[in-house]
Order: sequence, then C-alpha cells, then structure tokens
Amino acid sequence: MKKLAAALLLAAGLVLVGCGSNNLNSSNINGNWTAALVNSSDGSQAFTLTTSITENNDGTLSVTTLTISSSSCFVGETGSGSFALGGNFNGNLTGQFQFKVVSTSPSNNVLTLTGTASGSTIKGTWTLTGGTGCQGSGNFTMTKS
Repeated sequence: MKKLAAALLLAAGLVLVGCGSNNLNSSNINGNWTAALVNSSDGSQAFTLTTSITENNDGTLSVTTLTISSSSCFVGETGSGSFALGGNFNGNLTGQFQFKVVSTSPSNNVLTLTGTASGSTIKGTWTLTGGTGCQGSGNFTMTKS
C-alpha cells in the first residue's frame, strides 16, 4: 500500500511540474503569423498584419518582423506583446494573447489586439486609436504559417 501511495504522489508531482512550465510549449507560439482584421462597422477587411514573434522566458513577445498592409496609419511601426501560455496533456497551445503596434509615422497611432490562442489560431478583438482616419475596431483571426 505504501508503494502505491508513493507512486501516486510521484506521478502527481510530475504532472504539476509539467503544468507549471512555460518553456515546454513556448515554441508553439514562436514563428510567423498573419492576422486578418475585420471592421466591426461593416464586416469589411480593415487590413492584414504579418509578424514574426518569439516568446521570451518572461511571457513577453519579441517582434522581429512586422508589416501592416493597406493602411496609411502605419508607415514604420514597432510591435510588442505578451502571451500567457497554457496547454493540455495533448500539447495543444492555449493562452491569452496581447499585442500592441505603435506607429512611428504618423505618430501616436496605436493598434491593440487582444485574443485567445488555440493551437495555431488566435482570435479576438482589435482597436485602433490615433489621428484622423486612424480609428476603428473589430475582430481578428491570426494564423500561424
């Protein structure tokens, strides 16, 4: 009976260690992503965003490539973000995703994406605040390529 209890305690400890590690599945968020942003007002596509991201050990994201097409609101931009990683025993990626893009020209335009990751897809909402013609909101779907 003592051997069974010890084996169960050891197994439970291994499960808890696996659940608490952020690095086991971090490579799942790393890579190239493309997002289609849709306007909430009329359902039309606002623009697309492509980026290459890497999750840092602290849950923040490093952005090495960032392109926003079809938008005069972003001519030169920087991106940053965070990702709260989760998962299950089958290795499926889940978590809360936040991403922020700030324009360098024209200045003060800010695009914010907030969503939930599930596997190789992130879905959520976006908002754009800034100068004239650079406001909006809607939904986005981001897929890993």
